[in-house]
Amino acid sequence: MTDLALYERLQRFFGDRVQRKALLAPYTSARVGGPADVLITVRSARELALVARRLWAWEVPFWVLGGGSNVLVADEGVRGVVVLNRSRKAAFVASAEPPAVWAESGVNFGSLARRAAALGLAGLEWAAGIPGTVGGAVVGNAGAHGGEVAAVLEMAEILHRERGRRFYPAEALAFAYRESALKEAGSDAVVLSATFRLRREPPEVIQERLQTYKAQRERTQPPGASMGSMFKNPPDDYAGRLIDAAGLKGTTVGDAEISTLHANFFVNHGSAKAQEIWALMYLARTTVARKFGVWLEPEIRPVGDWPPEALAALFGPQAWPSDEPLPRISEEGAA
Repeated sequence: MTDLALYERLQRFFGDRVQRKALLAPYTSARVGGPADVLITVRSARELALVARRLWAWEVPFWVLGGGSNVLVADEGVRGVVVLNRSRKAAFVASAEPPAVWAESGVNFGSLARRAAALGLAGLEWAAGIPGTVGGAVVGNAGAHGGEVAAVLEMAEILHRERGRRFYPAEALAFAYRESALKEAGSDAVVLSATFRLRREPPEVIQERLQTYKAQRERTQPPGASMGSMFKNPPDDYAGRLIDAAGLKGTTVGDAEISTLHANFFVNHGSAKAQEIWALMYLARTTVARKFGVWLEPEIRPVGDWPPEALAALFGPQAWPSDEPLPRISEEGAA
């Protein structure tokens, strides 16, 4: 099916919420990314399920885009369909024991945490600065300030291509550090909603904790357009420390920069391309490997029409066999 035929078929159901060749950069936190063949906006978990089922039935590849953090969308764009998840319903159950909050997967996770705090419900304060959505947080087991999704998730509502719509407790999702079974499943599984356990605390205590975390973020993380942490922390160390120790803070390729404030954040200063961010990632990964013998594993995910060799260089266990010498890296960050 051509993208025009697909566009016309989807438009019969969803009207002007379907677009052709829509740039994805405005929908990502780093403000980079080329066009989607077809972009469709859904406004509820019900619509998300309907679209996913139709696309599976039509054998059309698709990717669900939430807050657009922790993803690097190729400059060449994304083939098939991008489903922009704008499902925004949430409900707090303050009278339950323990109290809880249910939210559709398109709800901003940081906003949900701040709303809980305002109600005197604790447990999500660590997430108040996370820019992504509930769905993305569940898939990637998002975490900060010592907290993570796996510790507070009560239940996730998942639509699976083969198994249908089911509710899964946290222990069924094989959570690990920034990993889950959902990440492995890819587009065969879609998060529709999630329920999180909370606890009651005095609002002023929760707000004090929020302010502490906010001050720490402002002190240690750069403002502006970025994807969040680029690499996972290796065991007993920090990716930012290693990149800094390799002398790469402030390194630029085009309009992309390894932040001078935190070396595990790469900032778009206005018109950076995904390829430029890739070049900085390659430079950081290979330089740290050369200097310290540590292969950094990306925390962000590549999306779209990337060349296989570009993916292998960053997302394989290492970029070349261990018995071969490391290649020289040019000033632009490419081998």
